[in-house]
Amino acid sequence: MSATAPGLGHALDISTTSSTPFSRLVRVELRKTWDTRAGLWLLISTAVLTGVVMAIQLAVVVAQDLRVSYNDFLTSTNFSIGLLLPVIGILLLTSEWSQRTAMVTFSLEPRRPLVIAAKFVVGIGLAIVAVVIALVLATICNALYGAFSGATVVWDQSVEQTAYFVLLQVIGMLTGFAFAALLLNSPAAIVLYMVYSFVLPGLFGLGAALIGWFEDIQPWIDFNDAQTGLFDGNGMSGEDWSHFAVSGFIWLVVPLVIGILRVLRAEVK
Repeated sequence: MSATAPGLGHALDISTTSSTPFSRLVRVELRKTWDTRAGLWLLISTAVLTGVVMAIQLAVVVAQDLRVSYNDFLTSTNFSIGLLLPVIGILLLTSEWSQRTAMVTFSLEPRRPLVIAAKFVVGIGLAIVAVVIALVLATICNALYGAFSGATVVWDQSVEQTAYFVLLQVIGMLTGFAFAALLLNSPAAIVLYMVYSFVLPGLFGLGAALIGWFEDIQPWIDFNDAQTGLFDGNGMSGEDWSHFAVSGFIWLVVPLVIGILRVLRAEVK
């Protein structure tokens, strides 16, 4: 008669198994951002494109003897970072579903809110890293501008403007994250973000120019326009913050909440 393996036929007791620490989840989600070729090259492209844009700006202002300041160099990074950083936020969430790794992720860690929170923390962290890179590159370009042109170097970036710049990049990242959670599809979320960023502002502006009553409500529903004061150097008034809060609720908070609820309830296939 063959021996019966110990514990065979009994349920495996995992009640005493310790839960996965949140810090480990954050490290895992951070690793996912560069352990695929798409994620790695997207991160590299963001840094390289930002550097190229600033180098071109430096060459142009020196060649044409223009007068610029530190804030001018920093503002020029809004195009590259603002374009690619939200895509990183999108892939941070949708890659789980397109590559079907969500089955593994939620099997190893069934507490979906913690997984989403870890991705959220990583997204904000990457936005801050992008800001630090932009600040360093702007510092280098401004110093080189002074050396090449012989002009007085102007360091006009205040703490308030820096905080605005950080907020701007975090919003871009979170908007991409919200659209990703809403659609759970990389191409669809990227297309939606591009339409939201480059098509919708023009439609809002056209509507405000042609329709009187729409001009009154446009500031309250145009989140892109409400963010203008964060990077144009003019600051934000009380009314600007009101427009920012209302339009941000429409385009950021609502999609993010609906998207997170969808992720929490979605069937993993």
